[in-house]
Amino acid sequence: MRAADLDRRLDLPPLFRGVILREGGDAFGHACAIAAEEGAGTLVLSRGSLLFDCAVILEPAMPLARTRVAFLAGMAALADALAVAAPPEHPIGFAWPGTVRIDGALLGGMRMANAPVVGDLQAPAWLVLHAALRLGEPADVEPGLHPDRTSLEQQGFEDADGARLAERFARHLMAGLYTWQDEGLAPVAEAYLSRLDEPAGVRRGIDPSGDLILRDEAGHEERLSLAEALAATPSWLARL
Repeated sequence: MRAADLDRRLDLPPLFRGVILREGGDAFGHACAIAAEEGAGTLVLSRGSLLFDCAVILEPAMPLARTRVAFLAGMAALADALAVAAPPEHPIGFAWPGTVRIDGALLGGMRMANAPVVGDLQAPAWLVLHAALRLGEPADVEPGLHPDRTSLEQQGFEDADGARLAERFARHLMAGLYTWQDEGLAPVAEAYLSRLDEPAGVRRGIDPSGDLILRDEAGHEERLSLAEALAATPSWLARL
């Protein structure tokens, strides 16, 4: 099937357009390479039956220090897109900042890249949100061989098709970004924290830079930097 035919099958919301890569393509790398030219709303999807590999290009009009909250909105959107087809008995949870798990087992995660900036007060020309999730396992992999990870197929999802998941993700992401723009940080933080399993805390919050604030029973506060977490290679990537 030609790439153009695949693109027509993607039912994306307004202002989004699809770029389809052949199976085994690198959605994240490709999105970063074309971000400056293609611009906001470009969704890059690498087609495959075993891995959901999807990246979205955004063009934030705010300093990088505030732009990173888009990552949290992206995580919430991804979980909502999954929840549409998820069996109710298999909860979707996060580990800080970008690991996605089902029933405690690794499903995949999200990472973010941005155009170079001179300090956090400059707005990046673009940023890329990349989601990678395991749809299924190869036929020759024995059940239980990787007990610390799971897949949509293994969890009994009604729809484990990557293209349909990309469509839902785009819609939920657009809605989440509009909510952030119209209502501010609070609903984005609430949507993300409602699925955050680790780390735990008596009280948890998100500050305007996206940092996670943890407070214990004694009132002691710990801050986990989103900027530092996003700058590091995510731990989930090697385990996917």
